[in-house]
Amino acid sequence: MNLKSGIAKIAGKSSYWFLHNVLKGGTSFPGKLAMKIDPEVLNSLAKGYETIIVTGTNGKTMTTALIVEALRKKYGDVLTNPSGSNMQQGIVTAFLAHKHKHSTRKIAVLEVDEANVKMVTQLLHPKTFVLTNIFRDQMDRYGEIYTTYEKIVNGIKLAPDAKIIANGDASIFSSVELPNEKVFYGFKLPNDKVENDFKAPVNTDGVLCPKCDHILHYHERIYANLGDFFCPNCGYHRPELKYTVNEIIDQTPNGLKFKMGKKDYSINIGGTYNIYNALTAYSVAREYGLSDEEVAQAFAENKRIFGRQEMIKYADKEIDLILVKNPVGLDEVLHMLNTEKDDYSLVTLLNANHADGIDTSWIWDADFEGLNRDKIKKTLVGGQRWHDMGFRLEIAGFEPGSMLTNPDDDSLIEEIKKLPTKKVYILSTYTAMLALRKAMAEKKIIKAGM
Repeated sequence: MNLKSGIAKIAGKSSYWFLHNVLKGGTSFPGKLAMKIDPEVLNSLAKGYETIIVTGTNGKTMTTALIVEALRKKYGDVLTNPSGSNMQQGIVTAFLAHKHKHSTRKIAVLEVDEANVKMVTQLLHPKTFVLTNIFRDQMDRYGEIYTTYEKIVNGIKLAPDAKIIANGDASIFSSVELPNEKVFYGFKLPNDKVENDFKAPVNTDGVLCPKCDHILHYHERIYANLGDFFCPNCGYHRPELKYTVNEIIDQTPNGLKFKMGKKDYSINIGGTYNIYNALTAYSVAREYGLSDEEVAQAFAENKRIFGRQEMIKYADKEIDLILVKNPVGLDEVLHMLNTEKDDYSLVTLLNANHADGIDTSWIWDADFEGLNRDKIKKTLVGGQRWHDMGFRLEIAGFEPGSMLTNPDDDSLIEEIKKLPTKKVYILSTYTAMLALRKAMAEKKIIKAGM
């Protein structure tokens, strides 16, 4: 460690202590400060750690949390960035904030923004890359899915000896020849039939063959572009899977039960997309030496995390706060809501700041029309772009006269108290969620921070 990095670490740690003990917040500023003093401080901070990088469009935060929970069962202390602050400065802050406890192996599991994989890999040498999926997301930042994957590949190429654990159901992840060892996971359900031959729906992105640009076909499709794909033109097909989900046993918005291999697993959140997250974490855990029993115990104990089906008790309400950020993720949340057996109220919050993506047209690609409206007793629309979301719901068949519109967070919280159902689902973009949580913290409904 040179003098510059030493000063950077002291400054960063001091600012972190002040922000969290005096101001009760701050997830990226200490990292920004440390990097201003020494742009390569991460190299020094990460020395001696086996680093696992988790990246992809959807599921990074939940997958990272599940991996950490599992690895802690076997190895004790694991460093991570639990707030979801996944750009370079947030990752530096995670190292600055970490107080190393007893562990038999120094492991860091880091959620990394797709566009930051190369920068992070340049400064710490990952042992493992974990790839969840790639969907169309924030076109102003990432462009099409092929440019997003190119950003990730440019990072992986800097670490040719790192293992890749990737979603084999995503055709893009096996499309580029890399020297790295590869492990693939995916769904292999009882109803999978090799003789099946069909295409994904016409509005599905990422269904062109990465080798010849012909439209991909499927033997089985789980959702979006994920499934047992094959190209009838050039023969490109899903790679061999090492780890699989073999059966979905039960699904509700508050719990999932499924089979991987010969064992049943359960997690206390809903949505088929979260089974993929669990499968990803399971694959990593098995590669790191955990048994099925250790993984199952970790999953059963997993807590809901910040903004990802976060449960909030307020007045007599049970609020489920869910981050939505792109058409595929929103679609899967809407499908999950259709598994709700009780009546509920629906709150939708839409912002269009840089962290959300400034283009709101993505909400038109989600299937609001498919929602079971008989279960929805009241709808409340908020956020800076409440008028866009309100119009989208109106076109989907929601009565405009029965919709409440309230862009102000303080008064929105009061309206939530008046909703006619005990269960309330809030679907929110990222900055709208941060603003709502801040307002709730000021009212002592939840704790401040993440």
